[in-house]
Amino acid sequence: MEASVILPILKKKLAFLSGGKDRRSGLILTIPLCLEQTSMDELSVTLDYLLSIPSEKCKARGFTVIVDGRKSQWNVVKTVVLMLQNVVPAEVSLVCVVKPDEFWDKKVTHFCFWKEKDRLGFEVILVSANKLTRYIEPCQLTEDFGGTLTYDHMDWLNKRLVFEKFTKESTSLLDELALINNGSDKGTQQERERSIDMNFLPSVDPETVLQTGILLSELQQRRFNGSDGGVSWSPMDDELLAQPQVMKLLDSLREQYTRYQEVCRQRSKRTQLEEIQQKVMQVVNWLEGPGSEQLRTQWGIGDSIRASQALQQKHEEIESQHSEWFAVYVELNQQIAALLNAGDEEDLVELKALQQQLSDVCYRQASQLEFRQNLLQAALEFHSVAQDLSQQLDGLLGMLCVDVAPADGASIQQTLKLLEEKLKSVDLGLQGLREKGQSLLDQISNQASWAYGKDVTIENKENVDHIQGVMEDMQLRKQRCEDMVDVRRLKMLQMVQLFKCEEDAAQAVEWLSELLDALLKTHIRLGDDAQETKVLLEKHRKFVDVAQSTYDYGRQLLQATVVLCQSLRCTSRSSGDTLPRLNRVWKQFTVTSEERVHRLEAAVAFHSTAEKILQECPEQPEAFNEMDQFDEIEAVGKSLLDRLTVPVVYPDGSEQYFGSPSDMASAAEHIREKMKLVSLKKQQLRQPEATTPES
Repeated sequence: MEASVILPILKKKLAFLSGGKDRRSGLILTIPLCLEQTSMDELSVTLDYLLSIPSEKCKARGFTVIVDGRKSQWNVVKTVVLMLQNVVPAEVSLVCVVKPDEFWDKKVTHFCFWKEKDRLGFEVILVSANKLTRYIEPCQLTEDFGGTLTYDHMDWLNKRLVFEKFTKESTSLLDELALINNGSDKGTQQERERSIDMNFLPSVDPETVLQTGILLSELQQRRFNGSDGGVSWSPMDDELLAQPQVMKLLDSLREQYTRYQEVCRQRSKRTQLEEIQQKVMQVVNWLEGPGSEQLRTQWGIGDSIRASQALQQKHEEIESQHSEWFAVYVELNQQIAALLNAGDEEDLVELKALQQQLSDVCYRQASQLEFRQNLLQAALEFHSVAQDLSQQLDGLLGMLCVDVAPADGASIQQTLKLLEEKLKSVDLGLQGLREKGQSLLDQISNQASWAYGKDVTIENKENVDHIQGVMEDMQLRKQRCEDMVDVRRLKMLQMVQLFKCEEDAAQAVEWLSELLDALLKTHIRLGDDAQETKVLLEKHRKFVDVAQSTYDYGRQLLQATVVLCQSLRCTSRSSGDTLPRLNRVWKQFTVTSEERVHRLEAAVAFHSTAEKILQECPEQPEAFNEMDQFDEIEAVGKSLLDRLTVPVVYPDGSEQYFGSPSDMASAAEHIREKMKLVSLKKQQLRQPEATTPES
């Protein structure tokens, strides 16, 4: 009978073995009755179970039964005592009925049990709880009867359940392990392997059972030694809790389990080796089969970035599938290395052969994947450079197809600089394309027939033709753009020259206008004498030569703009009004210059005649015989004064004066003073003529 079967009944604590002993070393069986009606059937079951625990040797010493009737009725107590005759008649030596104080009729109860003594076969005594120590030592009584023995029914029940479970599992496990171990010791190696393979695994975990037994043994030992806080137990320990049985089972389990572990190790090693061999062949078969077939179907490099990227994506999917098998390879390699380190001589040759075969296949496949990846990356870079170069050529061609309509020479220079930069960028792009193309061609030429397991000459020729075709097409496009750039460069340089000529011609007009302005505002003085006036006249001629050179330079520039416009087939925006402006300013300058010359020449004549008259001596009166000279100089002086007050009249009818009125007044005042000196000289010469007749 197992405790787990009658666990609900045992939890009611209808009876228990506390571990206490009487003075004859017999076990004490306690039956605590309560106010509620006790089921005799359940009590009988409980007693049967409890009495099945001690050994026969322990049972031979007899039991002392304590029937606690303090909370029960006499009829129930009597029934329990009589039931003991049927349950344990031979084992009961003494029954102590603990009575309540002054409750039962002592004579009746004592008489009844005394009368039944011979029939019962054991002695029954009625005793109060405080007098129970007359028959049993206090240290063997529980606290309910004034003793010091500690007893926890649920703790005992839990330990009992653990013990029975351990006993049952260990016994079954021993049979199973013995069957497995004995089967592995018979026959040849192949028969042992078949026997081992046919055996099932133990129904329970050996480690768990061993741990349970060890823990149970340690708990019992501590209880026996009093380490749980109570007193140590007496020699009934081996009968009541069967520690030797636990230790014996543990020893047998350890022995069988050690043999079983060795059997499992051998089986595991063989199984592991077979699994490794199976996995190795799976990896090798896939890499040499579907894996290689996937690579055989991938040979192109694409004709654009998008096509190359699609091929790369496809290749990444292939690599992803290979990565799963490469991960298996790494795991298998580690397992093989671990087995090689274990040093089992019988498996070394087979393991090394598997390792070498697996490594050769994986490295060869990995090399093919890497070569394919590098080839696709080179193709992608080539197509990227080709696309960039194509875009640069399209941009350059678009720039060349647009007619040039710059605002000035600076914008033309900027456009020309941008054009040169784009052409230089195209040159660099074409050079980069050649380098990438040559690198890609080198990789393709290095591709051997073993790379994918077949002849790849035809496929390589298509790839080579495509690469060379792209480079030749880019070279032709670049050459066409260069030719157009040369034409555009010449045209733009002519336009720069045209703008320069127009700017310089406009500058010549400005310079001529400045010369005219200077002539009118600063060329005012007529000189104080004939010599100074001649110097001014000479400077004026040089000044006119400068203006003439400026005018001629402007005319030449304007003629050049006409030639350039004809060459460029365009109409100049500024030369149309520059030429009339130049001619108008030049005519104004010419008129003003001629007026300046007339005034200076008149001033030279006036100063020369006046100085001649004023320098002649009075002693030479014959020089002044003719008074016409005085009249002439007066006429020249008056004419000059009149000319100073007259403005310069231009062909368009506009007028302009030399200098300011104060400047002209100063020049006129100087001429009047000299005319006064001449007039005074004339009077002096006339006085001698008047005095001569009187003398």
